[in-house]
Amino acid sequence: MKLKALLRSLLLALLVIVTGCSVSRPANDTPARKNDSAPTPPVPPVGQPSPQVKAQPSPRADSPADRASSTVGQPAPMPVAPPAPPALAEVSAMSYNAQSAKRMAYMPSPTLMQPLPGDINTENYTHRDTNPVQLVSEQPVSTFSIDVDTGSYTNVRRMLSAGQLPPADAVRAEEFINYFDYGYTPPASREQPFSVTTELAPAPWNAKRQLLLVGIQGYRVPAAQIPASNLVFLIDTSGSMDEADKLPLLQASLKQLVRQLRRQDRVAIVSYAGYAGVVLPSTAGDQHATIDAAIDRLSAGGSTNGGAGIELAYAQAEQGFIKGGVNRVILATDGDFNVGTVNQEALKTTIEDHRKSGVALTTLGFGEGNYNDAMAVMLADVGNGSHHYIDSLQEGRRVLVDEMSATLLTIARDVKIQVEFNPAQVQEYRLIGYEKRMLKREDFNNDKVDAGEIGAGANVTAIYEITPKGSNAARIDPLRYGKHVAADESGNELAFLRLRYKLPGQADSKLIEQPIAAHAEAQASERLRYAAAVAAFADALRGGKYLDGYGYTQIAKLASDARGDDADGYRAGFVQLVKLANGLVTRGHDGASDTAAR
Repeated sequence: MKLKALLRSLLLALLVIVTGCSVSRPANDTPARKNDSAPTPPVPPVGQPSPQVKAQPSPRADSPADRASSTVGQPAPMPVAPPAPPALAEVSAMSYNAQSAKRMAYMPSPTLMQPLPGDINTENYTHRDTNPVQLVSEQPVSTFSIDVDTGSYTNVRRMLSAGQLPPADAVRAEEFINYFDYGYTPPASREQPFSVTTELAPAPWNAKRQLLLVGIQGYRVPAAQIPASNLVFLIDTSGSMDEADKLPLLQASLKQLVRQLRRQDRVAIVSYAGYAGVVLPSTAGDQHATIDAAIDRLSAGGSTNGGAGIELAYAQAEQGFIKGGVNRVILATDGDFNVGTVNQEALKTTIEDHRKSGVALTTLGFGEGNYNDAMAVMLADVGNGSHHYIDSLQEGRRVLVDEMSATLLTIARDVKIQVEFNPAQVQEYRLIGYEKRMLKREDFNNDKVDAGEIGAGANVTAIYEITPKGSNAARIDPLRYGKHVAADESGNELAFLRLRYKLPGQADSKLIEQPIAAHAEAQASERLRYAAAVAAFADALRGGKYLDGYGYTQIAKLASDARGDDADGYRAGFVQLVKLANGLVTRGHDGASDTAAR
């Protein structure tokens, strides 16, 4: 018995020592922080504001700037005194399981060893290989869907302005090119909703090759003539949005749009964090003060249940559906879905089902560090909408006000382009960009295959780099036993262009066909020179594989000389971006850019 009592005493003494040591930690140890997976209140009734909307944002230190501002110029915080270890008598009266639980309560939290959200860059981009060079003798037909997204350009602009070269997968050439207006002549009426412009001229980086430009200009609809709009803003209010370039920028951007809304328009706001709730039921567009107040009530906190938010937003859109009007969900997020329905295929199925009812989905991306570009782009593509990245209030106004008709009002659906090159005139070609929009040849005539939409006043530009027949600038050797076509068999046609599109509300597509003459201009127009500079910049950021040594300095000069009318300064801003990239790139010993070092 004495031995048992001695062992019991030793055990209790050891327990006191262990518990006492476990609560002794340095005064500067980081306290446990609430993370995005914290429990959230139950879902409120539909039509009532979410509780997180009323709550004031709690102090956070998720971003490097926030963490710096919380320490610079402030006295060091007093360490929180640890709770005293339990008395020996208290412990001895406990059962073994209770003693174990007590020990665990005094162990350091595992979350203390986790990195802060701003410490790790988790941005997500879909990898796609650059379109290869094609031999016309083997692959004479090129088929793809149009794309009016611009998010890649503004996202890369954000990175370069912050002193960072972008990852190659963040650069999509077509979104760079289509950010700019090239002054194409619009169609005279909406019966044929867009006009087609083509141009052929020498490539600036190699005069032995040529650039073929195909430009599509949508019919312009004045803002006052846009049909009544039923808009549902789906706002990400999760904890990851609690940074200056996310929710606050989003709120300021939305307010730019509010003043443009009319009595016939309807607006609803749905927010989502750990759960989804209706912040503003469908409200007449001229109730500006009410809409502004709902925007002001938004605050960030909690996890990110985007799937629940999408379902609730579509429900609101379908309740307020305007026949013959604009019906659209506008999702504003950093794309970081982490609870609920996070499987991409499940989300795609959900959005595909809802788009059939006539409600489109546009996505607006915000922020850095955890920006999920892959998710935002995928949702917009599946939702028959467009994706834009908002890096400043000026960009927010451009997308939501200046280009509102192009963003909201669809004038042609499922627009597809097919170019058949004449092997008597063209030896090789490559399409610059549109990797995420490539289609099979048979998809062109299949009206069941989804393709891109074009909005009122929007313009779409595609550029092919081609190698003329007989040029010594060819990249691929011809086949020894290849089929040869005599030059006089196909006349003076460089290629044959086909476009398919559907008018809104119609299931059958219409076809436009026109030949492209083989005659090349001696010098490219200002339009083509500027578009070529933008295409070259995107190519250079992806590694410059096809530029034949044409570098940032030449690109900047090409763009600067072809700026033309630049009332808003967007083209001058582009030239500055090229110069920023030139200053950031690592150089090899010969002075050339060392893209591999990136």
